Amino acid sequence: VQLQASGGGLVQAGESLRLSCEASGRTFSNYNMGWFRQAPGKEREFVTAILRSGATFYADSVKGRFTISRDNAKNTVYLQMNSLKPEDTAAYYCAAHTRGYLYSRRAYDYWGQGTLVTVSS
Repeated sequence: VQLQASGGGLVQAGESLRLSCEASGRTFSNYNMGWFRQAPGKEREFVTAILRSGATFYADSVKGRFTISRDNAKNTVYLQMNSLKPEDTAAYYCAAHTRGYLYSRRAYDYWGQGTLVTVSS
């Protein structure tokens, strides 16, 4: 499956952004989907995931501020980010989960190219 992420940009602290990730090539609805992020000099970390069933999971650092959703008819997964903080600054990657622990990047075989989110204070 090919993934194309978009929607990143520069915002001020407290503002919102919505990221999108469009999938193609295979049946999108068959995959659990996740978002990860990677700040400069840091490892890529789990942000959130949504199962085929629609169940969602969040890292503690974004719980209550970020919302993941999916539209299987559009082959797209979204990440609504509210109340953004400077520490949310990172490249955000969408990924398709193929096996294993949902919170581990090693459980995802297909990755988008990343979209940069910069939050100024």
